[in-house]
Amino acid sequence: MNNSRPSARNFIRDTIDADLATGKHGGKVVTRFPPEPNGYLHIGHAKSICLNFGIARDYQGVCHLRFDDTSPTKESLEYVEAIKRDVRWLGFDWGKNLYHASDYFERLYDYALELIRSGKAYVDSLDAEQIREYRGTLSESGQDSPYRDRSIEENLDLFQQMREGRFKDGECVLRAKIDMSSPNLNMRDPVIYRIKHVPHQMTASRWCIYPMYDYTHCLSDAIEGITHSLCTLEFEDHRPLYDWVLDNLDVPCHPQQIEFARLNLDYTVISKRKLNLLVEGGYVSGWDDPRLPTLSGLRRRGYTPEAIQDFCERIGLTKKDTMIEVGSLENRAREDLENKAPRAFAVLRPLQVVIENYPEQQSEELDTPNHPNRPEMGSRKMPFSRVLYIERSDFMEQPPKDFYRLAPGREVRLRYAYVIKCQRVIKDDAGNVVELRCTYDPDTKSGSAKTARKVKGTIHWVCAQRSIPAEVRLYDRLFVISDPDQSGEFLKNLNPASVEILMQARVELSLFAAPMESRYQFERQGYFYLDPIDSTEAHPVFNRTVTLRDSWAKRLGV
Repeated sequence: MNNSRPSARNFIRDTIDADLATGKHGGKVVTRFPPEPNGYLHIGHAKSICLNFGIARDYQGVCHLRFDDTSPTKESLEYVEAIKRDVRWLGFDWGKNLYHASDYFERLYDYALELIRSGKAYVDSLDAEQIREYRGTLSESGQDSPYRDRSIEENLDLFQQMREGRFKDGECVLRAKIDMSSPNLNMRDPVIYRIKHVPHQMTASRWCIYPMYDYTHCLSDAIEGITHSLCTLEFEDHRPLYDWVLDNLDVPCHPQQIEFARLNLDYTVISKRKLNLLVEGGYVSGWDDPRLPTLSGLRRRGYTPEAIQDFCERIGLTKKDTMIEVGSLENRAREDLENKAPRAFAVLRPLQVVIENYPEQQSEELDTPNHPNRPEMGSRKMPFSRVLYIERSDFMEQPPKDFYRLAPGREVRLRYAYVIKCQRVIKDDAGNVVELRCTYDPDTKSGSAKTARKVKGTIHWVCAQRSIPAEVRLYDRLFVISDPDQSGEFLKNLNPASVEILMQARVELSLFAAPMESRYQFERQGYFYLDPIDSTEAHPVFNRTVTLRDSWAKRLGV
């Protein structure tokens, strides 16, 4: 993928330009994307991926992919591999620069010993609840732990015992000795090591103590020679701790942390914890459910990497959290697919039409362009015969004035074919319309110069005998309100109609054995993607990526 698009100016690029001008960091630019392998990546991560890899690309630098794997109870190799797949799919390559924080566990341990020896860390035997009580509040200072003044020798011995597994989980922790009266709660002697007698996906059972994220992250940056550590705004209050750790240890370099606003989408939850609740609770089919904002879900829905990159570029970078309309993401998908996706006919809710004056044994193939505005995409042959299917919504027995499709006694043009007229309506015993009897005008063949007669309505169709049965999944927004978590109970705001599965759809014959992951615009229906997970040659499954227009804006009266 060519992702060498020009990038807009922003405060991060301005900072890097200033650093390069003064020779800071030796004129190098090294960034990193540091996911925790405790879930699948989502659209918010895409913003960070595009930013970090894009900065490295544009400044002829390097971007590392580093897994901050310090919480083995929540992490797995499944997530590691899924993250690598998603980053590659989005169009970026870390080359040889793949790292894990667990690669540095021995060095991190040695750094902890250095802090203890300098009197800047101590082993605390308070339990978690007591540590919270001693920490204080935003309006009240914290209190020193009664174990804060242990000697250096005692702390070294206890920390060694922690490593050797002589304590139970939670029996003690290692804390940085900073300032219990600091107005920043993150500086009130934060825990930097805790005990967890669980195996790690990368280091097996070699460790039973694990470093905390805030301690690990800054040191990993320094070990790798990161120049600009780009992170979201929730880490702004953690920056003093980031700098304190690096200032008080003999590290190879001191990266600069710069914060930017995270990506928030309406009608969406972007939190791995909440996404995990949706998956584990069975509210969705998995991490790749097309209703989720995960990159695997967006991919399975039919979004392209280019559309997501373009979306991330267009929303830009700010220092203030804002809510982005999910319609903006959907519009990027429409713009991207408009010129890429070939056209096809699909009848989602079929109604049979019999053209009574068309010979029973006759059929023909009508030349049909694959894209109305891109002749280089060629054309295909559409079979046409006496029995067709049209969309059920394209017929009304008692139509209003502004209905220009098929009705008793009315004419309509079949796209790229003929004008037909409805003569009779066939119903079942319950009074449901099951078939239309029509006639066609052979002099109105599309493209023919024989007639100039025009009709107001044009509808799509497929040949009944020479079309393919297909399953079509119509996806909608997963939540019914723009801020699903406004009451703190986001599960109560799930959209019960977030997916509609149509099992009787028919698609045109040219889609038989279409390559998996093909994208089409089903004319008048939207953009669709051939699902690579559930489709077979005998049973194609098409997921709707987006509608042709923003139907939600219409619902809201926008």
